Amino acid sequence: MWYQWKPYVSVAQRQRQAEREMKRLAKKGHVAAPVFIEGRTIAHTFWGKAWCDNLERYSDFSNRLPRGRTYVRNGSVLDLQIAPGEVQALVSGSEIYRVAVKVAPVPRNRWTSICRDCAGAIDSLVELLQGRFSKGVMERICQQKTGLFPAPAEIVFSCSCPDWAYMCKHVAAVLYGVGARLDDQPELLFRLRQVDQKALIAKAGKGLPLSKKGPAQDKVLAEDGLAELFGLEMGAVAAEPPKRPRRAATTKQKKPKARAKPKKTKRRGTRC
Repeated sequence: MWYQWKPYVSVAQRQRQAEREMKRLAKKGHVAAPVFIEGRTIAHTFWGKAWCDNLERYSDFSNRLPRGRTYVRNGSVLDLQIAPGEVQALVSGSEIYRVAVKVAPVPRNRWTSICRDCAGAIDSLVELLQGRFSKGVMERICQQKTGLFPAPAEIVFSCSCPDWAYMCKHVAAVLYGVGARLDDQPELLFRLRQVDQKALIAKAGKGLPLSKKGPAQDKVLAEDGLAELFGLEMGAVAAEPPKRPRRAATTKQKKPKARAKPKKTKRRGTRC
């Protein structure tokens, strides 16, 4: 006997089910991370779009991908957690379904090749230290087959729904949600593939020349250039008067003091 699909559940009823599930998880201390899509565009950055385009390699039933896009657009992905090597999610349908995506680590030789190629594509090491990646780096990372996107043999899906398709609409919605999440947090792709983006920094640092030479003479600002740059009135420094040479110290002989003359005393006459 063919499997009978469950009766249709209205959007309002699905929303009530989702609210009850979120409250239940909140009581257990779980912080949900739902996926919100504004408009019809799921991903805006080229790496987010590249992830979504890469999903065509996983689909066995072509109609599941459009249904997945509809689900992620209408807010059916209630919770999306990206961890090293796996994605855990809750999707609202006729029921609240649990989706799990297992991703194998990146092969070591492929990651080494990525680091080597990105070392020449890094425009600014400061941006990389701040967690921002240049376009050249992201283009190399998002290459199919040679980048960080998992191949079909490196990814496994599971969903608690009764759909027999390898990629059901709930799994498709979660994977599109990953693409939307990568728009704002591209570093999550490194986390998912279990590699450390700091290796890119180390590789880039080795290629930076170290110079002990001082600045060239034509690169040093003159005094008038500094005054113009900072808007300061830099007066000329008055020259210090030349110091008189110190004379050699000589020992002076003290003159002998003159002796005081004896005072003359008047003799008093004697009376006869």
